[in-house]
Amino acid sequence: MSPRTLFLSRLIGLYCILVALSMMTRRQVTVETVEALLRNPSMMLILGVITLTAGLAMVLGHNIWSGGGLAVVVTLVGWITLIKGLLFLFLPPQMEAGLFLGQLHYQKLFYLYGAISLVFGVYLAYGGFTSRSH
Repeated sequence: MSPRTLFLSRLIGLYCILVALSMMTRRQVTVETVEALLRNPSMMLILGVITLTAGLAMVLGHNIWSGGGLAVVVTLVGWITLIKGLLFLFLPPQMEAGLFLGQLHYQKLFYLYGAISLVFGVYLAYGGFTSRSH
């Protein structure tokens, strides 16, 4: 496994674990914050720029589609982050709010999304910390 794959899997894994735990322990504050963020075009622009930058960095630095599940998952995270950043920048604010709050039922499925993020983070962190670099 490449050192870059291990680093990114550790980074993304720990990020997902810590954010998921934080969100799940503060559900109401998190839901209110996300709803307010999605209804604020200025903040969505800033979030879009940051997300796009992170996605581009991951795609340009780690676009590996072979070499095991961990490498492919890290690559997929990069592409998903890049696409999410583009959506934040180009979709109208009402459409973004409708998609995340309405279509994806963010408030109703909050704990499911948190659990998915937590499990995903554990997989990446475990894989990143237990695999060996070559």
